[in-house]
Amino acid sequence: MTYFTTERQTRITSALFCAVVLCVSFVSEGGCQTTPSATTACSTYKTCDTCVPHAKCLWCLTNNNCTDYPVSWLLPPASVCKLSQARWGVCWMNFEALIIALAVLCGTILISITVCCCCCCCCNKRRSGPDRDEERFARKREEIRQRAEERNGERKARHDEIRRKYGLIGDADHPYSKFENE
Repeated sequence: MTYFTTERQTRITSALFCAVVLCVSFVSEGGCQTTPSATTACSTYKTCDTCVPHAKCLWCLTNNNCTDYPVSWLLPPASVCKLSQARWGVCWMNFEALIIALAVLCGTILISITVCCCCCCCCNKRRSGPDRDEERFARKREEIRQRAEERNGERKARHDEIRRKYGLIGDADHPYSKFENE
């Protein structure tokens, strides 16, 4: 029993450690980037490094210009810029790779959570399973013992009946019945 609680505590600790490492890995090494309070048009930014820190701006490598991110669309349409040439958030990763990386990361997290939940459920079933099995085997053993006692009683009654029939067992009423037949 102690093994299960220690193993469970180890799993919980490792899961929390992984969650902390994952959260820390998303934090950039630099300080927090803030957008200026005055709203400036995205077209005023002339380099990728000055354009992409602003969430409302999108840098396109095909024509090297900064445009407003089309907020009415989830993904920018090809008429604005091809996904493989679009940069948003960071200059070194195209928008297409960013979407794929985020999808893989989210999928991995969801699968990990599902596997952890399934493992926890299976561990709980395994721990409670032997108790039910032991109880079932104890009931079966008791039923078998009772049937064996019944059979022994029936067999003894038959043997006593046969002994009485042939006079091998005397009546308990008088102890000298054995000598009367001689």
